[in-house]
Amino acid sequence: MKGDLMVDNLIWIRGEIIRQSQATVNVLSPMAQFGLNVFEGIRCYWNQDKGELHAFRLKEHLDRLMLSSRLVRLPSPYTPEQIEFFMKTAIQANDFQTDTAVRMTLFGDGQGTWNTCEPVSMFIAPMAKSRTRLDKVPALRACISSWERINDNALPPRAKVGANYINGRYAHLQARHDGYDLPIFLGQDGKVAEGAGACLFMVRNGHLVTPPTTSSVLESITRDTLMVLAREAGLTVVERPVDRTELYLADEVFLCGSAAEISPIVSVDGYALGNSLPGPITVSLLKAYLAIASGENLDHPEWRTVVHSRS
Repeated sequence: MKGDLMVDNLIWIRGEIIRQSQATVNVLSPMAQFGLNVFEGIRCYWNQDKGELHAFRLKEHLDRLMLSSRLVRLPSPYTPEQIEFFMKTAIQANDFQTDTAVRMTLFGDGQGTWNTCEPVSMFIAPMAKSRTRLDKVPALRACISSWERINDNALPPRAKVGANYINGRYAHLQARHDGYDLPIFLGQDGKVAEGAGACLFMVRNGHLVTPPTTSSVLESITRDTLMVLAREAGLTVVERPVDRTELYLADEVFLCGSAAEISPIVSVDGYALGNSLPGPITVSLLKAYLAIASGENLDHPEWRTVVHSRS
């Protein structure tokens, strides 16, 4: 959105480049009726010096899309290599020379029921989206949600399925209604899971701690990235179950994800963390993450794929 105006970008859908306002889905499709889709949100960062747009960890996103598709039994009609080509086509059609977010979605098309497996279609929708400003890092207030995080024996969180995100919607709207910025879920075991669409880290006694992927969390690519960067910076990274009250006593807490990047939390349930400002480890990881993703830092070239360049 720009103000109150809808941005009508060009998107790729069913093999065509069209305006997003012209894209249609049958109202009786499994997608429309039951949220039957698997998706990825991919961030692309514009490097002004090189005149290049870099998709961050594209291969890992495409691999996860295939795994989600397999788990929900929604067979992809396209290979990862084809999807990468379609994505580049959509970005280049818009000539984006700015930070960009791409939503790619495989969905149950046509007219069917909740157990229909085919036909499967796809859309790829790029949109301009700025990175977090380092001179204006957010300071967010979180609450522990009364809603429980979905679990592997109900709606597996490791599958990135559209319908799963209604769980986050319940929690997010409750948090906003109660005067907080965002929620934090507990899992079925009463341990900390994640936020609504973002994984969680805390800093305690100088160590970076995050719940394991068996704690009802998405197998997050951003989470994995930050664990690598933190270890390279000399931090001790620990994956273990986390109690609710540990968050109240933590030095720092933040959420992370492709869309969220790194979202610092300065209070949980009214308990102030640190000096009620984004913590030093959180901010240093955000800086490192953005530098790597944009190609300002040339380390980990395997994480960056050029998807567009200045002509």
